[in-house]
Amino acid sequence: MKASRLLSVLMLLQSRGRATAPELAQALEVSTRTILRDIDQLSAAGVPVWGERGRLGGFQLRPGWTTQLTGLTEAEASALLLAGLPGPATELGLGEAAVSARLKLLASVPLPLRTSAAEVAGRLHIDPHDWYRAPDAAPWLREAAEAVWRGRRVVVDYTSWQRRSRRELDPLGLVLKAGSWYLVATTPGQGEPRTYRLASVGTMSLLPQPVRRPRGFDLAAWWQAASARFEAQLRPTEAQVLASPRALGWLVQARRPHTVLPSPPAGVRLPRGWRCVNMPIESIDHGARQVLGHGAELRVLGPPALRRAVLRLARQVLARHDTATG
Repeated sequence: MKASRLLSVLMLLQSRGRATAPELAQALEVSTRTILRDIDQLSAAGVPVWGERGRLGGFQLRPGWTTQLTGLTEAEASALLLAGLPGPATELGLGEAAVSARLKLLASVPLPLRTSAAEVAGRLHIDPHDWYRAPDAAPWLREAAEAVWRGRRVVVDYTSWQRRSRRELDPLGLVLKAGSWYLVATTPGQGEPRTYRLASVGTMSLLPQPVRRPRGFDLAAWWQAASARFEAQLRPTEAQVLASPRALGWLVQARRPHTVLPSPPAGVRLPRGWRCVNMPIESIDHGARQVLGHGAELRVLGPPALRRAVLRLARQVLARHDTATG
């Protein structure tokens, strides 16, 4: 564990150029005192590392000094090779670079691990697209990636669900979710990042102005929090239904959010095998369509407006399919 941590400290300094003891401690989830001891041991082992005091100080390696990537375990090598799968890299215009990096990584791992590590891509395939959904067309993906890598402002012609507009954006990062690419960016003069679906971008041009990134911005953490807020806003209403065993299976297979209650409300009798379930829905109309999509395997308990909407929609469906009307 200690040797692995020393290698991690070395790799962090080599990749970042300079880092303070608290930054290294946070990255490796250890105490600052432990990091200081590790630095002393690296220096004693001949690694040219030194520190500078002050607000802009920290530890760094001697300029131009690097170490070869050694000491990888089989699991680590496999994980790194899996991370280099070419799908998203190809979309970003980095397919050749990903293949080249993978070959260099293969050459750097110990010989006994090369065969097993190289077999990862042949035994585990990742398909980011959901069933029955085609991936988004994102014709401006490479331009967006260039703007993100180079830290350049862009001007886009963007179509939202409300209107089409021309906007200047400061790109902060790209996110691939379920086959769709999203650009996370701020509007100049406004600090709160927003999400822009690249499939909705009509045109994009890079501008000479540099991007000013918010201090301490963490793309992964921001996306997780933003996704949670979006999902909460997307389904503000909750329906309470009785679900048959078949319906429960369908909910699980479709990955629809739902909560099975331990017992039904007072006065409600459950048929054998049925359960009381809470389901978040976007609106009453959306909930009615969702309930009818399960046929007779769901029975609405509330809210009353949803029961009325289901009955109204069921009568319309029946009228449409009445054989007497042709």
